[in-house]
Amino acid sequence: MAMDYAKVASEVVEAVGGADNISAAAHCATRLRLVIVDESKIDQAALDANGDLKGTFAAGGMFQIIVGPGDVDNVYRKMVENHSVREVSKDEAKEEAAKSGNLFSRFIKMIADIFVPVLPALIAGGLMMAINNVLTAEGLFGEQSVVGMFPAIADYASLINMISSAAFASLPVLVGFSAAKRFGGNVYLGAAIGAAMISSDLLNAWNTGAALAGDAEVEYWHLFGMEVAKIGYQAQVIPTLAVTFVMCVIEKWLHKRLSGTVDFLVTPLVTMLLTGFLAFIAIGPITRVLAEGITNGINWGYSTLGPIGGLIFGFFYSPIVVTGLHQSFPAVEIPLLPVNGGIGDFIFPIASMANIAQGAAALAVFLKARDAKLKGLAGAGGASAVFGITEPAIFGVNLRLRWPFYVGMVAAAIGSAGVALFDVRGQALGAAGFVGFVSIIPNDIPMYLLLEILVFALSFGATFAYASTRGKVDLAEGGAVAASADSAVVAAPAATGVAEAKIVEYAEGADTDYTITAPLAGEIIPLEQVKDESFAKGMLGPGAAIIPAGGVVVAPFDGKVTVAFETGHAYGLKSASGMQVLIHIGMDTVKLEGKCFTPRVAKGDMVRRGDVLAEVDWDGIRAAGYDTITPVVVTNKKKFDSVELSGTGTVSTNDTFLEAQPKEVTA
Repeated sequence: MAMDYAKVASEVVEAVGGADNISAAAHCATRLRLVIVDESKIDQAALDANGDLKGTFAAGGMFQIIVGPGDVDNVYRKMVENHSVREVSKDEAKEEAAKSGNLFSRFIKMIADIFVPVLPALIAGGLMMAINNVLTAEGLFGEQSVVGMFPAIADYASLINMISSAAFASLPVLVGFSAAKRFGGNVYLGAAIGAAMISSDLLNAWNTGAALAGDAEVEYWHLFGMEVAKIGYQAQVIPTLAVTFVMCVIEKWLHKRLSGTVDFLVTPLVTMLLTGFLAFIAIGPITRVLAEGITNGINWGYSTLGPIGGLIFGFFYSPIVVTGLHQSFPAVEIPLLPVNGGIGDFIFPIASMANIAQGAAALAVFLKARDAKLKGLAGAGGASAVFGITEPAIFGVNLRLRWPFYVGMVAAAIGSAGVALFDVRGQALGAAGFVGFVSIIPNDIPMYLLLEILVFALSFGATFAYASTRGKVDLAEGGAVAASADSAVVAAPAATGVAEAKIVEYAEGADTDYTITAPLAGEIIPLEQVKDESFAKGMLGPGAAIIPAGGVVVAPFDGKVTVAFETGHAYGLKSASGMQVLIHIGMDTVKLEGKCFTPRVAKGDMVRRGDVLAEVDWDGIRAAGYDTITPVVVTNKKKFDSVELSGTGTVSTNDTFLEAQPKEVTA
């Protein structure tokens, strides 16, 4: 039965508190994106009970309702036409959402927006640094270091150490680039001002201690009657953020008042001159003192409170992750690292205790769950959490059941008290879980691992015991679930520049064929491993995903193209037998704006199994930093008793991939 778009639009508007409660609305390939004025007015129960909706979640300051491909644009259109909902683009909706919330939450989101893109470089550098320290530490594996026992690897360790320090030595460049992008300025000017702050003409910030002791000489500029010390800002985060913010304010002010060639020549010149003077005369020195005060103050408070401080911090760390506040911690952690002159990072081992605790709780739920969906979420989320990524376990399982989350908090508090008691500290950023031992100061690694094991045992044991008193565990009902990954995109017109629709005759028996062949070659993985939670949790329907080996994307059956985006990244098809399938090529690939994709079909085209839907530059997608994992899901799952994988491992195009079992029609 076809969806009544006007009816669904009315039900959605009513359930979210009326059109007046929607400040802006956009949509993507599968979901409505609504910026809500007052979230307390949302009738979550009504949305959950609506059979035409596939789920809801909150992400990026927007309330998102999954409708499904081919339907979401029609529901959205009826919301605009019949209810005067304010229509905006996805980017405008994001800007609107960014304005919502209190000042504190907006500040935390800003910090996250700046640091999340930079973290991979810092984590890679930190882990390489940790590997080098493990190789060169004496007494860790015997009286001699690993390098001492195997001198042939000494140069490899040296090379690793050199590469590892690059991200930290150039941190202001990376932060300047990312911050300028967030503040709306020219990213290359941001990188340039960051490079100026670590110029070789300045005394390296790591040598200021020697300068204060009289072992190194500090030179000065004489500017406007002031003596300004020529000291760099290596590993300084807060000064770089402040300087870049001022730079963007100046640049945008000039852009509004100048135009044409004058703007092109004068704006960058004046922006850099003014920002450069302000950076070294006022902003840098003031914020350096502020940054050092914050770091030293937090470290002093932690050290003074001892185990009690560790217990409190560990208890609240997972709730902090829920709020997103943890995204601001790198600003405090980086100055604490030994490479930056600190005594070691205490936040990293405490984060590890919290992650292990939440992961262990989820794994206990996995063993006790009878609900297949919950079991899948708990198993995949728990395994992910003990290796450092907790969001799937926290949002998908523990928070929804509540009691595993609380058990994890208590276990993390106990482990974190031990971290403070034995002064376990990190020497680098890394994966906060069992594998994080390489990021710990070598002498602290044995205690770190013992505490991790203790926390895992406490959390797993307590959760399992509690679950045993309740029998098998069911998934909690109701409530919007927060989602971290978001690969869906704004709906776009049908592909252009492709061949006109062609007349196709279906193969004999196509109207009773419920097999789906692989639309691309590669390795089959379960949906639970897809980073986008709407796919991973089955909100869009059952199916599987493929890690591409290369080649084209082809039609998985005889049918009709119902959704085709000009960006070429996603396709919806309806088979001759009535199956509706969504093929989403990669994660977040809409941001490539059509690069790496050459569509070969348009909406409305009739296709035969094996016809090419799109040619894809897989290497180009990876080089641009996007995940190529491609989910293939059946979106009208209510018409089928089951959708099962036909095999595992590797698959080639046109190999049988999925098979649906239609529901029996009763008289």
